[in-house]
Amino acid sequence: MQGELEQVLSLLVFESVDVTCAGRTDAGVHARGQVGHVDVPDGVVLEVDRVNRALPDDVRLTAITDVGPDFDARFSALWRRYSYTICDGILDPLERHRMLPWNSALDVDRMNDAAAAFLGEHDFAGYCKQREGATTIRRILSLSWERADSQAVMHVQADAFCHSMVRSLVGAFLPVGDGRQSVEWAAIGLDALARQSGVTVMPAHPLVLEEVGYPPREQWAQRQRDTRSLRSLD
Repeated sequence: MQGELEQVLSLLVFESVDVTCAGRTDAGVHARGQVGHVDVPDGVVLEVDRVNRALPDDVRLTAITDVGPDFDARFSALWRRYSYTICDGILDPLERHRMLPWNSALDVDRMNDAAAAFLGEHDFAGYCKQREGATTIRRILSLSWERADSQAVMHVQADAFCHSMVRSLVGAFLPVGDGRQSVEWAAIGLDALARQSGVTVMPAHPLVLEEVGYPPREQWAQRQRDTRSLRSLD
């Protein structure tokens, strides 16, 4: 998405531009609520309809807003919210691009019991692909599973996410939901120093970035400074 948007915007403003997104989603992940910012030359006015006409069919803007230099789509964000959808019944073939088929019945009550251990601030190195020099400490604000007919949907909200973290969390909950592991097993990687080999990174296509939250305008700059500070659990 980012590359397509940069290409179109560069053509419209007649110079190369860089788009900064709120979340760096893995290849194959969908985004319903992605936010991005871009610097354009003075006097340039971008219109949603004009940009959308030039974009490929699988990318659409819903709004364009003028913001000042205090705003950064990534570092000014307070939280991101994702969903992940699994079908443990008969999967409609037309829905195969947005949910994961699962051949065993999932107990969302057990999965919610397991989710309680993940709330708050932890080192999620056991559930993500680490980047050199980057922290893996994150604060999960909410995490729950809900049942919708033959679908089990995970909703997770955090201040930020590490690379492949959400898909790894799903991989930790599924063996609990289908009874292969205990409720306590899901938290095997909490505050571990490295990714846990027993936790599977699940496919990307059922994952959706649903929403990104920001503080009031007057707090954008301070939020940037806070986010850029390297965190520890001390």
